[in-house]
Amino acid sequence: MKNFNSKILLAFVVLLMVALLTAGCGGSKEEDKTDGQSSEQEKLKVGFVYIGPVDDNGWTTAHDNARKYLEEKLDYVETSYVENVPENPADAERVITQLVNEGNKIIFTTSFGYMDPTIKVAEKFPDVTFLHCSGYKTAPNVAAYFGRMYQARYLSGIAAGKATKDNLIGYVAAFPIPEVIRGINAFTLGVQKVNPDAKVKVVWTHTWIDAATEKDAAVALLDSGADVIAQHQDSPGPQQAAEAVGKFGVGYNSDMGKMAPKAVLTSPVWNLGPYYVEAVQAIKDGTFDTTPKYGSLTYWGGLADGTIGLAPFGPMVTEETKQLIEQEKQRIVSGEWDVFTGPFKDQQGEVKVPDGQKMTDDEILNMDWFVQGVEGSTK
Repeated sequence: MKNFNSKILLAFVVLLMVALLTAGCGGSKEEDKTDGQSSEQEKLKVGFVYIGPVDDNGWTTAHDNARKYLEEKLDYVETSYVENVPENPADAERVITQLVNEGNKIIFTTSFGYMDPTIKVAEKFPDVTFLHCSGYKTAPNVAAYFGRMYQARYLSGIAAGKATKDNLIGYVAAFPIPEVIRGINAFTLGVQKVNPDAKVKVVWTHTWIDAATEKDAAVALLDSGADVIAQHQDSPGPQQAAEAVGKFGVGYNSDMGKMAPKAVLTSPVWNLGPYYVEAVQAIKDGTFDTTPKYGSLTYWGGLADGTIGLAPFGPMVTEETKQLIEQEKQRIVSGEWDVFTGPFKDQQGEVKVPDGQKMTDDEILNMDWFVQGVEGSTK
């Protein structure tokens, strides 16, 4: 009987050990499964640094719309942003570093003045990819991207050249850097395509976004005789100034016709969402290359890929003008011709680009002179 009881006890112990081992193994598998699910659900964090508020109805609104598009198209992405970040190095570096510390593996810095701070922070965080808009410096983990906005500027210049009665168009401009200068030049070439007698008068504000300053500059141009106001500024202030006195204008960045419907002929606009999706997917796949391919830029999209374009025309734009703009657009999209193809002259009347010669990407990106027809200094 004793031996029988011992056998029963031994069997019970063996069964208990097997049960414990089985439970242990089952627990490990469940934990592995849970960990796997957690890993799959973890989002790729993408951060954005903005020069203005997201509701500026201009540059920052365009970038924020692209951010929203990115989140909509890639469900594995989680985005965040910091708005109203000054371009001084201390503030920019602090915010960019903050976004890295918050776990963002991709960071878009969306203003020219963020270039050096982006490069500096990128050196400290080689495992994070940075994409800087409108600058000219790259690194193994820093890309420089922009759009061929000069193409849309040229088309909008045709609308302005057709609309002016007094042959003086005012241009409220931010800073005298190549990005802005080539836009003014392209716009002026468009104006003179349809109205060789018209002039484009430039006033510098030395700010990207300051609605009051921009509006004051537009008022000064209107007072000097301009009857159309163009701009390289982030707010619709210049367009609202034109509307207030019954004049016309050409907006920028986003569709400013919504903010001054009686004035705005059209607006050169940004559509960066598709590029953001393409870039983030490539980074995730490990195929993204920051190497400059277009002069100093990693990416430089244009009318052909839809990165830039024109907002809908206002009711004051004639069908004849719309058709002419469409014809010129198709010449550019097809690759048959581009805006900075000669012949054209500089302000001094000297031939800058001979007939049939096309400026290189480097020459366009480093443009620091005005074409004939522009009134103002590049300083």
